[in-house]
Formats: sequence, structure tokens, C-alpha cells
Amino acid sequence: MKRASIGLAEATPAGNEHFSGSVSMKMLAEVDAPRGSALLVAFEAGSRTHWHSHPNGQFLYVVEGEGRTGTRDGEVIPLRPGDLVYAAPDEQHWHGATPDEAVAHLALSFEDTEWFEEVEGA
Repeated sequence: MKRASIGLAEATPAGNEHFSGSVSMKMLAEVDAPRGSALLVAFEAGSRTHWHSHPNGQFLYVVEGEGRTGTRDGEVIPLRPGDLVYAAPDEQHWHGATPDEAVAHLALSFEDTEWFEEVEGA
């Protein structure tokens, strides 16, 4: 069993390789078996990830603000505090803030993220 002192972690800019707009991440924990991470991700209004997927799925738990997540089939789901979203293994998706409101969510992912192109027109 591992314990993480999340209050001591520093938020760092996510950069623009896999995100659009201003996004910061705070690593809360990393595990080895299965390899994974718990990230607190904060998106400023209008910011979002690029298309991506996770071989073992991903959970998102919204802690503040308003956001959205979308899938390749065109479905876009609004996100609010308390919402829990599950992206199935290998499901290509994106997530981030609404155009006018920031959002922060806890992202629980296992194994490496596979990144794709920037999201257009969402």
C-alpha cells in the first residue's frame, strides 16, 4: 500500500503538445502495477486535451467548474462538479473546459496515454 501527500505536489503547465489553451496538472500519485497515475488537471476556459485514448480506460471526476468531454462519434457530454465519467479502454475521446468556464478534474489513468491530433470544432 502507498500513501501520497497530495498537498505538497506543485501544479505544472501541461504544455501544448497534447493540450490546447492553458492547462495545468498536479501529479497526485503514480503506481507501478498496473502502471498508472492520478492527476488533478485544471483547464482554463476554452482549453482541452487533444484526441487520446487509454489502453485500460480512464476515470474523470469533476471537482469544480464546467467542462465537456467528447467521443469520435460526435457525442459531447457536459461536465459539472460531482460528475464521474468513464472512458472505456481504447475509446478515443477529449475533455476540457467550456468556452466560457474553467474546469478541474481528477484523472485516473492506467498504462500510457495514446495521443492523436488536436480536436477541431468541438
